[in-house]
Amino acid sequence: MGKNINMKVVLLAGGFGTILSEYTNTIPKPMVKINGKPILLHIIKFYAKYGFKNFYIALGYKGEIIRKFFKKKISNLNINLVDTGKNTMTGGRLKRLKK
Repeated sequence: MGKNINMKVVLLAGGFGTILSEYTNTIPKPMVKINGKPILLHIIKFYAKYGFKNFYIALGYKGEIIRKFFKKKISNLNINLVDTGKNTMTGGRLKRLKK
């Protein structure tokens, strides 16, 4: 559908998800399911549909759950998981992804 875009996509997935606290006591907000799949996967597939292949996901709160989910490879996508700290705010997460 789309062409291969070499640009990197940064997704922030480390917040506490307090608005969805009834779900986020056990899983991080990006892993809340919609139609049986985590929100994070829907977002990645949306970008992939337009040719994006390189993803950097900033992990924090319950990041090990996201890491476990992405142990399996998702068709020809390059997904990089970066632990940016449990209590790090948005600007700090972006700074830690700079490398």
